[in-house]
Amino acid sequence: MEIIKLRHPYQTAEIPAADVVLVLGFFDGVHRGHQEVIETGRKIADEKNLKLAVMTFNQHPAVVFQKVDRNPVKYLSNLTQKEELMARLGVDFLYEVAFTSAFAAQPPQEFVDQYIVGLHAKVAVSGFDYTFGKGAKAAVSHLPEYAKGRFEVVTVPKQVDQDEKISSSRIRQLLTDGNLEEANRLLGYAYETSGTVIHGDARGRELGYPTANIQSDDQMVLPKVGVYVNEILVGGHWYPAMGSIGHNDTFGPHRRKTVELNIIDFDQDIYGEEVRVRWLHFIRGQVKFNSAEELIAQLDADEKETRDYFA
Repeated sequence: MEIIKLRHPYQTAEIPAADVVLVLGFFDGVHRGHQEVIETGRKIADEKNLKLAVMTFNQHPAVVFQKVDRNPVKYLSNLTQKEELMARLGVDFLYEVAFTSAFAAQPPQEFVDQYIVGLHAKVAVSGFDYTFGKGAKAAVSHLPEYAKGRFEVVTVPKQVDQDEKISSSRIRQLLTDGNLEEANRLLGYAYETSGTVIHGDARGRELGYPTANIQSDDQMVLPKVGVYVNEILVGGHWYPAMGSIGHNDTFGPHRRKTVELNIIDFDQDIYGEEVRVRWLHFIRGQVKFNSAEELIAQLDADEKETRDYFA
């Protein structure tokens, strides 16, 4: 897969000459609904012997318009993860367009001329709720009007699971609620975050449960505070782990939120390593224990549940 990063206005030399089926969308998380849109594009590209291209943005459009005091945008996938997921779906060209105020200011016709026709699209594929142009006021139902016969328009209908639309916002809420099984089912894969292993206060080692403290990407959604079954990617290998998101309230109030993983049957120094974490199952919420002994007893039970999960 070729990744092409564009900034408005782009140079025509940046665009591969091949005619394409172009799939349009932001695709945060590349969940099952998104996968249906992209796979529709893949089928059409195969039938017409064309390359499959996807156009997405480097950041959520809301970032350009939000005010400083608003809650920051939280993502289900960073660009690296999105690229990997797109490659798995058989995408040939991935256009990552910088979503800037200049790009957002384009009227609908200019957007279509520059970013659909200009990318050599013979077919444009999108979900039913895709919008485009200044203020995102043009709906996908208007696209044939702006196409002027230069490309076909294919619209993929709403993808529903249990009578509700499969959406990034729905999955974010499921993660916030700790409902990992449901979130992962709608994603079509296990939710992942990434980060760097940093030094903590070594409390876990004192308790007999040494942990890798993960400095996570703060732009990614974290599941709710609690204890989890995880897997962690270290040095190209996935290891089973017992994870915690919380404040370690047993050892004092007003502590910062941390992400810590006790890696099962693992004894290596991995400070400074870039790691990835899969979130598989919610074990329990955060509890303030009366003593370290009570906490250790609970950790013993959590470890058993973690081992049972993988068994």
